[in-house]
Amino acid sequence: MSRVTLAQWQMLAAVVDHGGFARAAEAVHKSPSTLNHAVHKLEEQLGVKVLEPVGRQVRLTEEGALLLRRARQLLESSDALVDIAARLREGLEAEVVLSIDQIFPSNVLAKAMEAFSSALPQVRLQLHESVLNGGVEMLEDGRADLVVSGVPTSGYLGEPLVSVPFIAVAHPDHPLHAMSRPLDLRDLEHHRQVVLRDSSQRASRDSGWLKAEQRWTVSHIATSVEMLEHGLGFAWLPKTRIRDQLASGRLKPLPLQAGGTREAPIQLYHRDADRAGPATRAMAEHLRQAVRDCSC
Repeated sequence: MSRVTLAQWQMLAAVVDHGGFARAAEAVHKSPSTLNHAVHKLEEQLGVKVLEPVGRQVRLTEEGALLLRRARQLLESSDALVDIAARLREGLEAEVVLSIDQIFPSNVLAKAMEAFSSALPQVRLQLHESVLNGGVEMLEDGRADLVVSGVPTSGYLGEPLVSVPFIAVAHPDHPLHAMSRPLDLRDLEHHRQVVLRDSSQRASRDSGWLKAEQRWTVSHIATSVEMLEHGLGFAWLPKTRIRDQLASGRLKPLPLQAGGTREAPIQLYHRDADRAGPATRAMAEHLRQAVRDCSC
């Protein structure tokens, strides 16, 4: 049975798909006798009848239908392997490492990854969600092919992608809202601020800390949002991540005299743009296109 070849399965599939040996022979440029011999040899090796005559035609037996269904999976995998090998010859990478700042709009990232998956399903994507200098560190260490970051990076030329608006917010019942007047920095310093922890191992700093007397530091924006929804502090958060909370009233912008909103420009960096492979370039283009298609 181990001597059964993919070519035999391909010829059986051709006979079934084209409704007989004669038509299949024309389609695959083989003689009918060659196909007939291949199928009979297959049956002999398997010890199972895969085709049965119906008048002048043939059809799959029940056993043949089951075996061919499994064989088609092998044929598809074989075709995929050949395609991968061809792309590797052309310089296609087996994996792309992407470091992306958590403030980058998640819906835009999802669109880009979906498009990348459709275009290059065989390429692995390793995604690192970074904060502040985390992505920069991966870029400098050569651990990421692409970095999307809101932190300026010396030694690399960044490409502007999108500007993310931040809003200072808290739960509607937070004491800061109860003051019912414009707020300044002194008001904020007496309340707990929730800040994001820098994911860098070498140049770690907390995002936007105002030296408030109380501070909680978290590692992910989603955690910060949840803390604020429970009334446990205030924070500056990306508007793209809290649209639902603002619309439903679960979070409310703080009435600051100044600084209540700010913009964070996000840039795309290549580890080495000149030597980037086709998969890395494709991922970069899908990110650009997803930003262009987004209303954020």
